[in-house]
Amino acid sequence: MPWKRLGAVFVPDGRQSWARSHAALPTPAHVTGDIFRFFYSSRDAEQRSHVGWVDVEVSATPRILDVAREPVLSPGDDGTFDDSGVGVGCITETDGGFALYYMGWNLGVRSPWRNAIGLAESRTLRAPFERFSPGPILDRAPEDPYTLSYPCVLQFGPQDWRMWYGSNLAPAVGNADMRHAIKLARSSDGIHWTRDGATVVGFAAESEYALARPSVVKAGDRLLMCFACRGENYRVGAASSGDGVNWMRLDATMGLGPSGQGWDSEMTCYPALFWHRERLWLAYNGNGYGATGFGLAVWESALPA
Repeated sequence: MPWKRLGAVFVPDGRQSWARSHAALPTPAHVTGDIFRFFYSSRDAEQRSHVGWVDVEVSATPRILDVAREPVLSPGDDGTFDDSGVGVGCITETDGGFALYYMGWNLGVRSPWRNAIGLAESRTLRAPFERFSPGPILDRAPEDPYTLSYPCVLQFGPQDWRMWYGSNLAPAVGNADMRHAIKLARSSDGIHWTRDGATVVGFAAESEYALARPSVVKAGDRLLMCFACRGENYRVGAASSGDGVNWMRLDATMGLGPSGQGWDSEMTCYPALFWHRERLWLAYNGNGYGATGFGLAVWESALPA
């Protein structure tokens, strides 16, 4: 397996009211040298997710340097689309600072939840993020009638922004009837988006029923994606594309399954790809959807063509 696991890196100690448990959806942003700020979603005593961060020295032996005392983004006001929690999708550097694209949700009645995609902004990685709007930037629509999940946004040019995100393909009230795949939206400004509702990454096996939290990086003239696959177990899948629309699954060569022991013995999920010192790294969650924190792996082979 070309991914070399470096072990668990961080899990909250439970002493902060907004971070009683979980470090889900690790999202790296480069600070300086070997230091990355990993944003993550934690849970309070009411199971509502907040966004915090931890600074990590990324190396063969990762080391924690600092941990947030306060969240940079908390659930929205009652009645808003994200009043029940906020889950990190990605951090994108912009001309004005940094954009945090996230999934917000509130609880339903006949369906357990409703999800949409929001945007928060900050001039620096040191400051809290302010919502662009009380409402989502991408919500249910004819192209996505049911629910949306974690976005990954890349800018390819001044007016060329692309977002890969998760979307239910059918109404669902639980895991048994879920069909959740990955789609693509485009924008000229990173705020207003168009989409056609087409699935760009679908299921590779009959046992799969959900693909979530896509993470895309540029690798030469191609794009690489990792994502969480839900089927017989939760694992990290992978795909490659030349245009961002047509993807070839690479699970057998670039995927990462459970280790069979320790913090990621039962599942691997919610991955984030990033480059550092010309090597490809992977941040990901293990057991309990982030209950055991997040860890790192580094790629140790030639990348697939």
